[in-house]
Amino acid sequence: MFSKIDWKALADASKTMGYDELPDEVPDPSVLDSQFLQKFHHALLELHLEEGTLVCPETGRRFPVNKGIPNMLLHENEV
Repeated sequence: MFSKIDWKALADASKTMGYDELPDEVPDPSVLDSQFLQKFHHALLELHLEEGTLVCPETGRRFPVNKGIPNMLLHENEV
């Protein structure tokens, strides 16, 4: 599972949301303990952005989030 996750993006996003329990580097899967797995689970499945902005890492385009729902519609000049 870890090989499919952009770890830097997950760690940075969780820190942006105020949760800084994840390490900056991908942990070695052979030494994972239950405490780490609980923190990982929390960051992956229990953190929710209610109000704010999602930013595309490739284009820098900002998508507003209102009541947990991102508005990812394109503008007319982007179609």
